[in-house]
Amino acid sequence: MPTSERAEPIPTAPWAREPGHPPQRFASAPISLARLLADGQARNAATLAAHLQVDTAVLAACLDQAEREYGLDLVRDTAGGYRLRAPLELLDAATIHAALPADGVPSALEIQDEVDSTNAWLLRAAARGAPDGACCLAEYQHAGRGRQGRAWVSPFGANLYLSLLWRAAGGPATFGRLSLAAGVAIVQALDDCGARDLALKWPNDIHWRQRKLAGLLLEVGGAASGPSHAVLGVGVNLRLTPTQARAIDQPWTDLQQVMSGTPPGRNRLAAALIARLLAMRARYLADGLAPFLDAWRRWDGYRGGAVVLSNGRERFAGHALGIDDTGALLFAQPGQDVARIQAGELSLRGVGETLSEELDSGI
Repeated sequence: MPTSERAEPIPTAPWAREPGHPPQRFASAPISLARLLADGQARNAATLAAHLQVDTAVLAACLDQAEREYGLDLVRDTAGGYRLRAPLELLDAATIHAALPADGVPSALEIQDEVDSTNAWLLRAAARGAPDGACCLAEYQHAGRGRQGRAWVSPFGANLYLSLLWRAAGGPATFGRLSLAAGVAIVQALDDCGARDLALKWPNDIHWRQRKLAGLLLEVGGAASGPSHAVLGVGVNLRLTPTQARAIDQPWTDLQQVMSGTPPGRNRLAAALIARLLAMRARYLADGLAPFLDAWRRWDGYRGGAVVLSNGRERFAGHALGIDDTGALLFAQPGQDVARIQAGELSLRGVGETLSEELDSGI
């Protein structure tokens, strides 16, 4: 349900306090505008200026920044008022908690108005002692990241940006195939919310009809022999306008299209993802990748298809033959032995996809 006002709890745990950053209640002007206009109702310039405590000249600059940097889809009506083209459902910890199963509650749930990326925020929090199972969500990322340093388009309140922290007694190898198991959990969560015709693209993207819907980024740290930690970031497109998505240079989609105009609420989707990811994490740490192989293969959208593998410099055409029991991609080229490709070595594209390596829409 859209809401125009929500009091942000000020983090009290020492690990949740960012040195040098003000508490969330001191929001930037674009975020303050977004919260005021989230209900989709129009407000005149005088009301907005009074809300920001600025004059109308400064208001114009604030509105421009809200559109240009934060991706707000503003409409100016004939009466001189401003509104969002569509209401926003802002994230709410209580709503998310109410939708979680008793055994699927994170150890901590932090909702930030703005971060560089939820992964980066949680990695810093991990260094300050954030507990195993901590979760960070954000309304807006100003430096969302994908694999190999690519950008993730992150307009305010339009999509879902979520990261989870996991700690392990063993070394980083503990998380060696976690991204494949996580892909299964994300597809299951989207399926729980009513999305259909989903597919996995090796190693870590979720597609719908060969268009990117969601992606994940796994970042691991720690001593070789342990302990170690992993931060798993998930980005899901819910509602993207062509203007918001203009930086994406590959086929993309959002849940608005996948679900014929009735995507799930952001809080419901956040709860579904958290619950599935926490359940996946417990099973993965106990049994590894094996319990997820059948599901991954069932949702493999490129098995048997013509694909192109790229390392950023060279491209190799062939056919994807699915994954083996270790999660490696089996790749066939005419006249050559089947190759086992390890995640992180190469990027896979369907032959119909844009092959530019300059920018990815992945998280």
